[in-house]
Amino acid sequence: MNPLLRLTSPTVAGIMLGSRLGQAIAAESPTPDKSAYDLFHPTPRQFMREMSTDRPDKTESPYTVDGGHFQFEMDLATIGYDWSGPDTAAWAVAPVNLKLGLLNTVDLQVGLEPFNQVRVTHPATGLRKTRSGFGDVTTRLKVNLWGNDGGRTALAMMPFAVFPSGRESIGGGSSGGGMILPLAVELSRGWSMVVMTEADFLRDDVGPDYHVTFVNSVTLGHALVGPLSGYVEFFSDVGTERGARWLGTVDLGLTYKLTDNIQLDAGINIGVTESADDINPFVGFSWRF
Repeated sequence: MNPLLRLTSPTVAGIMLGSRLGQAIAAESPTPDKSAYDLFHPTPRQFMREMSTDRPDKTESPYTVDGGHFQFEMDLATIGYDWSGPDTAAWAVAPVNLKLGLLNTVDLQVGLEPFNQVRVTHPATGLRKTRSGFGDVTTRLKVNLWGNDGGRTALAMMPFAVFPSGRESIGGGSSGGGMILPLAVELSRGWSMVVMTEADFLRDDVGPDYHVTFVNSVTLGHALVGPLSGYVEFFSDVGTERGARWLGTVDLGLTYKLTDNIQLDAGINIGVTESADDINPFVGFSWRF
């Protein structure tokens, strides 16, 4: 699976920025019962939790969008370079994750890849092949199990399905799905950590059979100056298909909270195994309505 085309995530930034504020509010008044709020009865603004996003790191957030509200998370541009073998450059323009709060603890997500381009250059011959087009569509349902509105930990389950709307050279080329389990932990001295484990059921590159790919990651984050925060992440992707190679990256990024509902971000993912892209810089933003 090309990590460039994954829906990336900050998790940690939303956790970090909201944790201290949440503790102060909780000390003054009990957390209100928000179970009555849903898609058709939106959560009042004064009861909404701190915005938490599923970008820019790859580790997903266990926190959902409040019932009746919408969140828009997008890469303005992202590009992955791989120089091991044929030189490969993979562009993605405006991949977006659309999120809708169905209940206080459940949101629905749709990931779209409007334009992807893959360019492969063979160093020996100089022959270049370029393919571009619309990518795959991903749907996800996030269900928070605990910690959505308070506490030092939070856990969610996220079943998802991938629909092959793009060409095989642009997207995955076949349907698939899986389950994601993200866990957030508030640490001491202002640090936050999110760990994620994931199982993907994907079709083999050759033949009609399917295999399982195991994804694991951990992200550590901390506030830097004012609304500016940073994170560091380790990401691992290991498939059970014959001949599959371990994919690992070390990821660094920054988030800037422009307002309570708008967050800017930028970062770079660095491949530490041969099968990963060598570098993958990106810039994006998130907006909550």
